[in-house]
This record gives sequence, C-alpha cells and structure tokens, in this order.
Amino acid sequence: MSLRGRNFVNVNDFSNKEFAEVLALAADLKRRTQAGITDQPLAGKVLGLIFQKPSLRTRASFEVAMHQLGGKAIYMSPAEVGMGTREAVDDVALVLSRYFDVIASRVFGHDVIEGLAENASVPVINALSEGEHPCQALADLLTLQEWRGDLKGQKVTYVGDGNNVAISLALACAKVGSHFAIAAPAGYQLPESCVKSFAAIAAETGSRLEQGDHPDKVAAGTTAFYTDVWTSMGQEEEQAKRLAAFKGFTITEELRAKGDDAIVLHCLPAHYGEEIERDVTRGRFSAIWDQAGNRLHAQKALLALVTPT
Repeated sequence: MSLRGRNFVNVNDFSNKEFAEVLALAADLKRRTQAGITDQPLAGKVLGLIFQKPSLRTRASFEVAMHQLGGKAIYMSPAEVGMGTREAVDDVALVLSRYFDVIASRVFGHDVIEGLAENASVPVINALSEGEHPCQALADLLTLQEWRGDLKGQKVTYVGDGNNVAISLALACAKVGSHFAIAAPAGYQLPESCVKSFAAIAAETGSRLEQGDHPDKVAAGTTAFYTDVWTSMGQEEEQAKRLAAFKGFTITEELRAKGDDAIVLHCLPAHYGEEIERDVTRGRFSAIWDQAGNRLHAQKALLALVTPT
C-alpha cells in the first residue's frame, strides 16, 4: 500500500487501512529511535512549513521529524508569505511546488489548505486548519494505544467545543474502531457533516458516537478523557460568551474517576482552571506529555509515507 504523493488534509483522505498503516509505522519508528537506530529515508528532501498561525509543538515536531528522517525543513512565517493576502493561495502552491518535496501548512480557513492541496504538485499536509487537525489525531491515537492497548473498543470522551480537534479525533476514532463521545453545550456540538461521516465509517468498524450536554452524561465507560481550550486563536472576541457557555465542562479528577481507569489527554496549550485543572495534567493518569511527544513520531511516519522518494 503506497501513500507516496498523497495529501493529508482531512482524516478521510486516508482509508481505514491506510490510517492504521501510519499509526503502525509511527509506533515502529518511535521504537527504533528509542533504540538508537537511525533511519534516513528522506535524505536530500526538503519540507516547507508554511504557517499563518504561530505554533510550539507543530513547528518543532515537524522540523525535528524531517531532520531525523535525513531531510531538511524550511519555515516560512505569515509575514514572509502573506498567503491569501500578499500572495494568492494558488500562486503560493504553484511556486513552492518547485522548491519543496512536501509542504505542511498551519492555516486559519480550511479553504486555504484545500487550495494549497488542489494546486500543489507535491504532497500537502494539514498541520492545522479551522476545519480539521488530522496530525493531532494521529498523535492522539498513538498515545491511546500506548497507554490502553488495542484501540478497538476504547471510549474517548471529548469535553468541550466540537471544533477542528474534536472533528478529526472523532473520525480517527471511528477508523480504528474506538467509540467517541462528546459533551458540549448547545450550539457547540459536532457539525452534522462530521456526524454523517462518522456514521459512514462506523458502519464498517462498529464504532459508536454519543453526544451529551454535560460531561456526567457520557462519562461512564470512558477510557480516555480529552479536552481543548474553550477559546481558540481567532475567537478572542467570543471569550466571555464561551466562558459562560462552558462553565461546568472542566476535566477534574472527580470527572476522570467516573470513567474506566481513564487517562487524560489535551492537545495543548492549556488554560488551567478552564477546560482542565492543572493538577490533573500532572497526575499519574495524565498522558498529555507523551501525547505532545508523539506528535514527532506520528508526523515522522506521515512524512516518510507521503513524501516522494
């Protein structure tokens, strides 16, 4: 099964088997790295990092991943490119395809990453958009697998906004046979398009989707609680409204204990005292720091599989 030259803009860009292939390679590459084994299948290749949004984990993990695979990464900031303002998105794609072997881009609108993918002649990876965050979902499931074993039958309960992170995580869970629950107030549930996509995937894998308006209603049987900030970058004007809407949607030790020896996940950065209590992130059930580290290994596998050699 070859993924060479393929884009990874949405979780559904890969079949269930292909998605599992990336996870399997990520686990193998992590083991090899920890054993001191050097793999450099992308020697001489160059990754272009084209960002509209600043980042800690995304930039660092992609740059280190490409370095460990033997290639190089070049970061281009919003001020340098002006994608969608100073430079048209399709122009950026057409030009950068002449320089880079693969592109990863962190953007605002999902139409921007789709425009890059449609016009580039090299693989384009969605490093985050307002529509999806598929690379994060890969790291999430790699972490869940390490902490809880077989992914089939696990129950991931997401507490918070049905945003890009929740959408990609839900679809990724469906692909591997994990169940997905979301606790969100009215107006912040998963979009209907995601619910329909989940159902289509679940028809093959047997995954179940639960939606509730309070964390307590979906906590039973949870093996991993997950959350994200209530107010994401670009939503600052909605902060007061969101703080009021999400009151009571905080992951605490009391909530975690209502699951089945549940671990805790967070894509970071965290707003302690809002979506999660700081003590929970430092507790023995916190898999958050392994999850952050696994961004490196998941993206190494993705780059190794999609970059033409």
